[in-house]
Formats: sequence, C-alpha cells, structure tokens
Amino acid sequence: MLAVENLEVSYGDVRALDGVSLEVPEGAIVAIVGANGAGKTTLIRTIAGMLRPEGGRIMLRGDNIAGLPSHRICNLGIGQVAEGRQIFPTLSVLENLEMGAMLPRARGEQAKNLERMLAMFPRLDERKDQAAGTLSGGEQQMLAIGRCLMSKPNLVMFDEPSLGLAPAIVQHVLQTIRDLNREGLTCVLVEQNVAVSLKLASRAYVLENGRVTLSGTGAALLADDRVRQAYLGM
Repeated sequence: MLAVENLEVSYGDVRALDGVSLEVPEGAIVAIVGANGAGKTTLIRTIAGMLRPEGGRIMLRGDNIAGLPSHRICNLGIGQVAEGRQIFPTLSVLENLEMGAMLPRARGEQAKNLERMLAMFPRLDERKDQAAGTLSGGEQQMLAIGRCLMSKPNLVMFDEPSLGLAPAIVQHVLQTIRDLNREGLTCVLVEQNVAVSLKLASRAYVLENGRVTLSGTGAALLADDRVRQAYLGM
C-alpha cells in the first residue's frame, strides 16, 4: 500500500533521514521503533507532507506522493494521530470531530462517520458539548483518534499514542488500534512501548540515527538480542 524508498530529509546541515526504505502492506500494522532522535517523527511528518524530502520517493499504491502538500496527502487517505494529540482545546468535542471531516473525501459521509465515532467512543458522546481542553489525557487521545477517523483514512500513522497516559488507558488505546486494524485499517505505529508495539505488529523496522538498521516480523524483532538489549533492557 505504501512504500518509502531511499528517503532523505535534513534539518539544515543535520541529516535526519538517510536513505530510509520500508514497506507498509495493506491491512497490516507496521511498527517503527527507535530511541529519541532516531528520526521516527520526522519520517511520519514527511510521509504526511509536513516536511519536504531532499531525495527518495513515497509511493502510495504506485504513485509518488513525496513533496505533495499535506492536505492533498490527507485527501488521498493517509491520516495522522500526532504525538501530543494536537486537539483544538477551545473547541468542543463535537467541533473537533467535525474538523476531521472537512476533507472533500469525507464531507458526504460526515453524519454517518460522526455517529460511528460517538458509538466507538461513548465518553466522547457524553462530553460532546464540552471544551476539548478540559478532557482527561485519555479522552483527548480518543478524540484525536476519532477526529482522524472522521476523514475516512485508509492508512493511519499513530505517533506515540500512549505517551503520558495511565497504564489502564494505554491498554485501551492500543486495543482500539488493534480493533481498527481488524476492521481493515492499515496502521503505522510509532510507540515508546517497544514490547507492546512489536507484539501488535506484523512487520517492524528499527531506526537508528536516521537509518533502518533492522527489519523483520514483529515477533522476530521481539526475539532479537540486539533489540532486547537496546530497547527492552534484557
């Protein structure tokens, strides 16, 4: 569904991504793991059109989308649940969800999708008239996911979805991602909890200093001694 080929991105003189290549099969969960500063968020932001690559290609079902503006990439069916949630705090829960349906691909089914989101996340239905900034961290994460899904994406990139959340809420968020994938949503998962993300993923990549250093099935990387020592403390 998505193929990144020899992607290169720099911040000034600092190379953030150096020849990164990876594949995201349709219907899969693909995990991207690595230490802070490895280039994970840069990769997500570049795929989403928020950063322009210096070289390489980003192929979506055979078409190169590298360098397209972010609104066009969103309308092609790539959604993003950003690190830190990035909701609109002064807007109501309902208004945040409606913002997700502003894309041309989603406008015609806004009412249907809204009904689905409120059924999927009952707490949001209970708080739909409440200012989003007054929600708990877990509720804000549900809102960020719901707002993204309102755009009818075929692929969603989750950037640190469990960051700052209580353990019980983390399990709920990750279960939501698993359930969405079972319904057919293709997922890219950048997650600080490496063990959990590798258990969820059918395929995974390790990024180090802007380069892919390991790749394989999630189970294979979970059993790899280099991964266990570097990221799992084993």
